[in-house]
Amino acid sequence: MSTSTWLVWQLVDSAFPAGGFAHSFGLEAAWQQGEVTAASLPAFVHDAVGQAARSSLPFVVAAHHDRADVAAVDERYEAFLRNAVANRASRVQGRAWLATVERSFPGPSMRSLCEGIRSQAGPKHFAPVFGATLRALGIEREEAARLFLFGVARGTLSAAVRLGIAGTMDAQRMLFECSEHLDGAIRRCGDLAVDDAAQTSPLIDLWQAAHDRLYSRLFQS
Repeated sequence: MSTSTWLVWQLVDSAFPAGGFAHSFGLEAAWQQGEVTAASLPAFVHDAVGQAARSSLPFVVAAHHDRADVAAVDERYEAFLRNAVANRASRVQGRAWLATVERSFPGPSMRSLCEGIRSQAGPKHFAPVFGATLRALGIEREEAARLFLFGVARGTLSAAVRLGIAGTMDAQRMLFECSEHLDGAIRRCGDLAVDDAAQTSPLIDLWQAAHDRLYSRLFQS
């Protein structure tokens, strides 16, 4: 088994402190407003994955393709991500991911990349930081796309479990059943350029924007 395979397993492990479990991807607001139930949860997860594939994955791929240009990709993503709650969550998660990979993989290449990103004045959004750092770790583009979208699906279902919408076993079943949808999203969106990025689920965008107005909140977004 190659080193990169072991590395992928490490990155996908829920114990890896990537920061994603602090966010519900709009699910908490949708659930509190009565828009999502246990029955409609699989559809919400599919929509969340589809939205991430079309809106964020192009920025992951662009930064992975040219990590030297990550600051420019980061600025493009800042201009694209107009939802204030999603924008803030992306900044927080991007900086958390940057600190985690720098401390976990303290090689010269990673150290140089992280110092370069940190020295820039940009927002340091999660999608471009994720793409650039996975390239530095030697993870291929398609594998990076898989890791990114899997994180969206798993993170949304983890939030559902903690909110009491679904049980642990049901969430695992839904994650397994989501595999074909994840593959389809990568086939459709894995080669999209930044100029092709779009929001495909306006309701999720609206629900996430309402997160700060919730009376009580378990998640940051």
